[in-house]
Amino acid sequence: MMDFVLSEFCDRVATARAAQRPVHIRGGGTRAFYGEPLAGEGGPERVWLDVSPYHGIIGYEPSELVITARAGTPLAEIEGALAERGQMLAFEPPRFGSAGTLGGCVATGLSGPRRMAAGSLSDFVLGARLLDANGNVLRFGGEVMKNVAGYDVSRLLAGSLGVLGAIVEVSLKVMPVPRRETTRVLEADEARALALCARWRGRPVPVSATAWLDEGGAAGGRLYVRLSGNESAVAQAAASIGGEALEAPADARFWQALRDQQHAFFGRRPLWRLSVPPATPPLGLGETLVEWQGGLRWIAAPLEAGADVRARVQAAGGSACLYRHDGETGGHTVFHPLAAGVLQIHRRLKHEFDPAGLFNPHRLYPEF
Repeated sequence: MMDFVLSEFCDRVATARAAQRPVHIRGGGTRAFYGEPLAGEGGPERVWLDVSPYHGIIGYEPSELVITARAGTPLAEIEGALAERGQMLAFEPPRFGSAGTLGGCVATGLSGPRRMAAGSLSDFVLGARLLDANGNVLRFGGEVMKNVAGYDVSRLLAGSLGVLGAIVEVSLKVMPVPRRETTRVLEADEARALALCARWRGRPVPVSATAWLDEGGAAGGRLYVRLSGNESAVAQAAASIGGEALEAPADARFWQALRDQQHAFFGRRPLWRLSVPPATPPLGLGETLVEWQGGLRWIAAPLEAGADVRARVQAAGGSACLYRHDGETGGHTVFHPLAAGVLQIHRRLKHEFDPAGLFNPHRLYPEF
């Protein structure tokens, strides 16, 4: 049955190319907000390729820490299978509801609170199958962690937003669930929180996630610190860090809301996502949520301040994404403008994989 579905995808793409019609890829639709906005929703010239019917876990080897699934497989199904064996997706991708799929997860490349300790989504992609503009299915990478032969195209697909082709299958490295986790809450303003995070980065402290929010109080905010590991390491770190314990189940609810971007902070519009060196001091650009020990800053700043936001972030050695914009960008590109040389590399990659410019045109960058 699934072979028939994939064959239909191939035929549809080949037909669209022959008719010179762009192909827009979708799965559960939960991440449709991410990327450059589409010009209109319909039209006879646009072909929608819905990959959600191509679903199911193909292989799972708990002892090898590898799972392989089709792109339309709901993340909830994958995580349910992993949980039964005490394993997890360590990069904690945001799920955006039960309809979120594996293909959309990889195509957007977003990682959650544990990314600072475990690594990004791209670090966990072992292999992938890609439907190209000719209607052919290409295989990249493998299903074992030691497979390093050739150029790592499979990881290149992470965050590509489908501009290189339709992801139809992915193999991911998985990790065991930590034996023990606890959350500490410290009263601190943003500068103090960043200083504490810098101190912990230089010590063997099992910090798996941090989040600072301006929640008022005498100190000017609260720093949430999640510790993960074995019982003794977590207990020792908790005593060293201090602060107050965030008891269960409130701790799990807090990190889940942060991971799935259901926390009230994510309701702000426009919302900017800033990637900066962790040691970057407070930027003073608006209401702020700080994650990843300072490496990720969420900023609520008006569109009119966009040029200043990007200038300040670029001066710090980072980049700024207009993450949530509800279709109104104020003339700004969604992703941080690329240097001319880097943009040329992106264009060449796009041309190599999709010379006809068929897949998701202008969703990643307006230039292609």
